[in-house]
Amino acid sequence: MATYKKKGHKPVNKEQQTKKVEEESTTAEVFNTLDEGANKTEAWVAKNQKYIYVIVGLAAVVILGYLGYQRFIQEPKEREAANEMFQAQQYFDNALASSGAQSDSLYNMALTGGEGKFGFLDIIEDYSSTNAGNLANYYAGFAYLHTNRYREAIEYLEDFKSNDEILAPLATAGIGDAFLQLDQPEEALNYYDKAASMRSNSFSTPKALLKAAITAIQLGKGEQAAKYLTRIQDEYGDTPEAEQVPVYLGRAQAMK
Repeated sequence: MATYKKKGHKPVNKEQQTKKVEEESTTAEVFNTLDEGANKTEAWVAKNQKYIYVIVGLAAVVILGYLGYQRFIQEPKEREAANEMFQAQQYFDNALASSGAQSDSLYNMALTGGEGKFGFLDIIEDYSSTNAGNLANYYAGFAYLHTNRYREAIEYLEDFKSNDEILAPLATAGIGDAFLQLDQPEEALNYYDKAASMRSNSFSTPKALLKAAITAIQLGKGEQAAKYLTRIQDEYGDTPEAEQVPVYLGRAQAMK
């Protein structure tokens, strides 16, 4: 009599059975390891719960303290400093539009104050942590520069910190102006070069390039001067500084 295998029944391969057992064993080990890790973490948290609360509490205090400081102390101080500086800025602007002794008098009032109002030096001292206090360094530096107090100009312009597109390079070039007046043209040239490379705009950049070129000519560096002048010609041909390029470029090229 013929013997038939039952339909759908397949003999179990011994190798497959062994592999299945190994996989189940590995999975069990993984879960056991995770359980052990979780238990250790829970135990550590339970043991150090007091310290965790302290750390979280301190972090919350720091964050809330910072937000409170910004809102209730720093922001009002910023507004107060800006209001206090308004009169000094008026003196400074009027000094720019004046000349001679009147101009010097207005610059001095901008620095030290007048009519019961703060000057830039007061703003710097009392509001050093504010934007107005920082900006006061810029104004004070140029007020000193315009009144021929060059070392003070360098000091305050160096203290001015800004990423502004215009003010930052102008302040740097102002330091160069002060060094030039102190008969230190090499230092002046370094600051003009730095100012020219800080930003690329049609206002401050060609100004710094022209000052750098003129100073380089004075130092006998014709080739370097020609590079500055050529850049003005190529990149800033529509500016007032570009109109002066031909005169200085001829002098620079003659020095090669």
